[in-house]
Amino acid sequence: MSVNGKRVLHMDRNSYYGGESASVTPLEDLYKRFNLPGSPPDSMGRGRDWNVDLIPKFLMACGQLVKMLMLTEVTRYLDFKVVEGSFVYKGGKIYKVPSTEAEALGSSLMGLFEKRRFRKFLVYVASFEDDDPKTHEGVDPRKTTMRDVYKKFDLGQVVIDFTGHALALYRTDDYLDRPCLETIKRIKLYSESLARYGKSPYLYPLYGLGELPQGFARLSAIYGGTYMLNKPIEEIVMEQGRVVGVKSEGEIARCKQLICDPSYVPDRVCKAGQVIRVICILNHAIKNTNDANSCQIIIPQNQVNRKSDIYICMISFAHNVAAQGKYIAIVSTTVETSDPESEIIPALELLEPIEQKFVSLSTLYTPSDPGTESQIFISRSYDATTHFETTCDDIKDIYKRMMGVEFDFEEMKRKRTDVFGEDEQQ
Repeated sequence: MSVNGKRVLHMDRNSYYGGESASVTPLEDLYKRFNLPGSPPDSMGRGRDWNVDLIPKFLMACGQLVKMLMLTEVTRYLDFKVVEGSFVYKGGKIYKVPSTEAEALGSSLMGLFEKRRFRKFLVYVASFEDDDPKTHEGVDPRKTTMRDVYKKFDLGQVVIDFTGHALALYRTDDYLDRPCLETIKRIKLYSESLARYGKSPYLYPLYGLGELPQGFARLSAIYGGTYMLNKPIEEIVMEQGRVVGVKSEGEIARCKQLICDPSYVPDRVCKAGQVIRVICILNHAIKNTNDANSCQIIIPQNQVNRKSDIYICMISFAHNVAAQGKYIAIVSTTVETSDPESEIIPALELLEPIEQKFVSLSTLYTPSDPGTESQIFISRSYDATTHFETTCDDIKDIYKRMMGVEFDFEEMKRKRTDVFGEDEQQ
């Protein structure tokens, strides 16, 4: 918004960046936040060595958030590491996600003939171009369902599970009966992200995700934006059904438009479910991950008789978020029963032994007010996924509702070169 010429005032009731997706430091503060008695044991090392994400997410190397970071040059404030592996759960064990032809042929997830069929499918996806019907091989990308594409390549249920959930990153199987174009694009994004760095398609910032909002705050400041922490919000001031300001500590900051998360406007959102997250501190790498310092594990819903996937996101001391030799694994899933903690047992079993657990249950909210009249634009709650693609979709949706036009990466790039003068320097 700042880049597009809007005057932006960012007020946060918290004393830290990131809101509900903050990185908590020192470790003592995490214990207090979850009402655990006493202090962390000496075995946890120095409290200041910890930066624990409350809502962990990885960045797809070729995904939307990385594009936003690069085009806005927020990357100048951040350092990233490649996540070392992406794994999928099958029959109580975890396997590396095969996403290239070579990996498909070497994977123990599939039998010999299945490997050949899956390899053929990957070749098809890699060569697929939406605007070139010759690459479609009789498939209508806007009509043919993904279920029918799987049938075309005679792929079995195990392959369908990890393709849809570990490559295309769907949370449920609803996508199977929708047109296949979106799924093919998602698989291509995964493969292109993987090809960029090799080990996995994911990136993670050193010192935790709390660095991201700080980076954007610095960028906003360059364009005249103002950021105020520790600013309690007393009232959203309305006149004739439209927002005109925000009252804080007796003063009113006037505005024409307002962006906020659901916690600021409980009367303008509706409940859309719950997410359980369990932060686990380990003193070891997760078994069968080749001692990876970081990884993602997806447990497809079919493998554990659920409707939605279970996610494990693991980072460690290698990312400056934990004391030396310590690992942080966060399990998350959409709640489906009245006993959420029992739903994540398959994931916790993969992490044993666990030194300390921090359990949270979050309500998912979606805006009931689109903002057209009120000019209040509300974000969605963070879902259970371990990547930022759904969050970026929400950002682009808010941008469209506010500005009346689609978010355009090329337009953002043009404005950046206008300000920094790169075109003239070349």
